[in-house]
Amino acid sequence: MTPSSNFFSFMHLLLLFSLFNLIVLAPFNSSAQTLCHDDEHSSLLRFKESLVTNKSASFDPSAYPKVASWKADEDCCSWDGVTCNEVTGHLIRLDLTSSCLYGYIHSTNTLFQLAHLEWLSLADNHFNGSKIPSQIMNLSSLNSLILLDIHNCNFSGSIPSSLGNLTKITYLYLSDNTFSSQDSRSLSWMAKYSKLTYLGLSQINLFGEIPSWLMNLTHLTHLYMSQNELKGPIPYWLMNLSQLEELSLSSNRLIGNIPSQIGNLTQLQVLALGSNILQGEFPIALYDLDNLQVLDLNSNNLDSTVDMNMLFYKLKSLKYLFLSPNNLSLLTDTKVHTKFPKLSFLGLRSCNLIEFPNFLQNQDQLEILDLSSNKIASQIPGWFLNLSVELLLCLNFSNNLLTGFDQHPLSFSWTRLKSLDLSSNKLQGPLPVPPLSTRSYLVSYNNLTREIPPGLCNLNMLKILDVSHNNLSGKLPQCLGNKNNNFSGGIPENFVNGENLGMIDLSQNQLQGKIPRSLASCMKLEFLDLGNNQISDTFPSWLETLPNLKVLILQFNRLRGAIKEPKTAYAFPKLQIIDLSHNRFTGSLPSKYFESWDAMKVVNGSSLTYMQDLTIGRLHTGIDETFDILPSIYDYSMQLSTKGIELEYGRISYLITAIIFSSNKFEGQIPTSIANLRGLHFLVLSNNNLKGSIPPSMANLTVLESLDLSNNKLSGQIPQQLEDLTLLQCLK
Repeated sequence: MTPSSNFFSFMHLLLLFSLFNLIVLAPFNSSAQTLCHDDEHSSLLRFKESLVTNKSASFDPSAYPKVASWKADEDCCSWDGVTCNEVTGHLIRLDLTSSCLYGYIHSTNTLFQLAHLEWLSLADNHFNGSKIPSQIMNLSSLNSLILLDIHNCNFSGSIPSSLGNLTKITYLYLSDNTFSSQDSRSLSWMAKYSKLTYLGLSQINLFGEIPSWLMNLTHLTHLYMSQNELKGPIPYWLMNLSQLEELSLSSNRLIGNIPSQIGNLTQLQVLALGSNILQGEFPIALYDLDNLQVLDLNSNNLDSTVDMNMLFYKLKSLKYLFLSPNNLSLLTDTKVHTKFPKLSFLGLRSCNLIEFPNFLQNQDQLEILDLSSNKIASQIPGWFLNLSVELLLCLNFSNNLLTGFDQHPLSFSWTRLKSLDLSSNKLQGPLPVPPLSTRSYLVSYNNLTREIPPGLCNLNMLKILDVSHNNLSGKLPQCLGNKNNNFSGGIPENFVNGENLGMIDLSQNQLQGKIPRSLASCMKLEFLDLGNNQISDTFPSWLETLPNLKVLILQFNRLRGAIKEPKTAYAFPKLQIIDLSHNRFTGSLPSKYFESWDAMKVVNGSSLTYMQDLTIGRLHTGIDETFDILPSIYDYSMQLSTKGIELEYGRISYLITAIIFSSNKFEGQIPTSIANLRGLHFLVLSNNNLKGSIPPSMANLTVLESLDLSNNKLSGQIPQQLEDLTLLQCLK
């Protein structure tokens, strides 16, 4: 063959190869040229324009607005959160989790035109009470959607049955929304989800029994139905879902025994049954769950003896164990076993312990330990102080009979400790100084003596300190203070840790002098109680700029003079309780302040919550719920003179609002501006020099429970309009 013929043969093969590549291989090499389809590009942009972005719309601290980077002149397949099929160019995945999206989703939203979606997550955004439109069924037009995650989105209304058309779905996460109350049986259309592996239905207002349609979902590996109103027993047939790896039914109203068939769930890694009304014995079948990592039986009525040696020997994968409080008795006379699991979280509150558990000698990975409300009558052993040195975060030994620490000199080695609660024991000697990392230190109701050590002033992270009800003496250090000891002298002028303090309680001492102006720099302060002292000063108007102050108690002091007008229209914006009783204030009632106390203008009918620090001691296990693992770090408490008697509030509800100005020298008329405080529960103005008539507009105070105007110089009749105050229990 001549060189010329070789050349033409080579060119012929090259041409054939090029044609083959163009015709056959082009579809597999087209990802570089494939662009987002125009209709999907337009739908995404219109969806973006229908909402705004707001950082507060997402809870995740790492949240950011993904849609902010979407530009109209760019290929939508390159946008943040968007994934397209490399061959067809169709949008198949939209992940806008924690994207700070805020607004209302209407039924006409272009989101539901994305018919090729296989994966849709809008979780952790705020859709302002939107209802899930029935048009969501359009996402099933090609029957391609396999994942739908809309948890924590503030959706309302009912869950549409049109979701039942998504028959190929394997992952459905609807938890943490404000859906209207509905019977669990009304979701029977979910039985169509024959391929479902993940189902999140926690905190969605479900009531009724655990629904029987669940038995059809034989492929389930994750089932979450916590924080609802489910009642009745745990059905035995639920234990036939043998593929379950995580099961959460906590915070419901479930009753009866834990089924013995629970041993069938051999794949189970998380079992959360806490905060129900379960009773009976601790099931021996639980010992068969050797893959178990989280066991939460917290807050039930289980009544039996648990052999901790057997528990730890069998459940070698265990990391989180919560048995408190129940009626359990724990056998803790265990030998320290090298094969015991290394726990991270251990809750044994109210478990009838009478001695310090020696199995803790092996637990050097602990992050949170709760042994509170037992009957442990001994010293804390020295070996314990060397455990979990770099890991321990929260430690609660409160409400026991502990007398001290079996180590001298005492030295805490925990470098990350955030919360230490030793309150309500029998600790003796000087006050121990916790690690520098401590934010909450509670050691009230003990027998501690001597002065507060100056080393406490080095705790720059400290937010809450309670050393009340001890026998501490001497002058109050310049950096801190508390009540019910024998402190005297003046209040320290400078609060070193003021930027972190959430509560200051210096009540029931013999403190004199003035209220320090440096308190105005405590920008996180929520609770200030200086009551029952000998303070001589005027009204601390400089505190009105504190953005978070909810409770101000100055009762039983020597405060004097008129309360002047506020310097800002937003004075004390979050104030809910103010007690100035038993002082020497004069002049008119502070009508301008009444106009600015916005937190007292709201009639709050939401569920009962309390003023407390919940930032420490909550568990995130990877399941779709967060739950408390320790008692509250601190519950603000106080006394109010209402309804003619002294009432002590061990926990102050966010719903309580009160103005107590009794036993002063206020004069003039009751200002009409007080009628704007529609959320007011207690109003006590007795023992003053008030004149004139009772304003009929006070009938606007529709949630008022106690009204005391006695021992004044009021005239006229009680307005007939006050008959409309149906919640009023005390009128003087």
